[in-house]
Amino acid sequence: MKSQYAVVLEEGENGWIIASVPSLPGCHTQGRTREEALKNAHEAIKGYLAVLREDGESVPKPDIDIVMVRVAA
Repeated sequence: MKSQYAVVLEEGENGWIIASVPSLPGCHTQGRTREEALKNAHEAIKGYLAVLREDGESVPKPDIDIVMVRVAA
């Protein structure tokens, strides 16, 4: 079964890109580039889900609804 999880990218310290997965509490990683951060997030998600399955815990559904809100500055 394949699922898609939302990944939030934020600028971190020293130019690093922080990647967080809101549907998976504590699932965070980083990369020097956007591409590296997303690749690392993919690996972090796979590892997170594998540990849940090994421990016999349920896998959270990707339940995040992302909406962009435009605000005039």
